[in-house]
Amino acid sequence: MKVSFDLDDTLFVSEKKFKVEPALSFPWNHIYKERLRAGTIDLMNYIRNAGIELWIYTTSFRSEKYIRGLFRRYGIKLDEVVNGKRHADEVQKGHLEGMPSKYPSKYRIDLHIDDDISVAQNGRTYGFKVFTVGAQDDEWANKIISEIDKIMTRKKEEKR
Repeated sequence: MKVSFDLDDTLFVSEKKFKVEPALSFPWNHIYKERLRAGTIDLMNYIRNAGIELWIYTTSFRSEKYIRGLFRRYGIKLDEVVNGKRHADEVQKGHLEGMPSKYPSKYRIDLHIDDDISVAQNGRTYGFKVFTVGAQDDEWANKIISEIDKIMTRKKEEKR
C-alpha cells in the first residue's frame, strides 16, 4: 500500500492557526522553517511501522533533497517524493489536454491526503482516493488511520 501527503496547508501549516510539532533545534530550524501539523510525526511513524510506503506529493517546487532532509530531521524516512518538477516531467509531459494538479494513480498511490478540495474533486473524476484535511482538528491523524485501515481491509478481502 502507498499513502501520499501534500505539503502546504496539509502538513506544513501556520502555527498561528494550527497546533504544530515542536520546531527543529538549531541550526536546522533556520534551514527548515516550515512547521508540521501536530500529530504528523506519530502518524507517519504509524504508516512506516505498518509497512506502508510513505510518499510526499506536492505541487511545490521545493527540491526532493530539501523535502527529504526536512523529514529526516524529524526521524521520518520517505519512500518517494513527487514535487512540481517531477509531476510536470512525468504526468503533464506529452499531454495536450490539461492534467490535474496531482495524479496519484500514475504512481499507484492508494490514498492521497490533501487540503485542497479541487484535488478531491479531481480524484472523483480521475479515479484516485483523496482524504481531505482542513482546519485545526485534533483527530485528523486518527481519521486518516481509520481510512488507511478501511483500504487495507478492502485490499485483503479483494485478494480472497
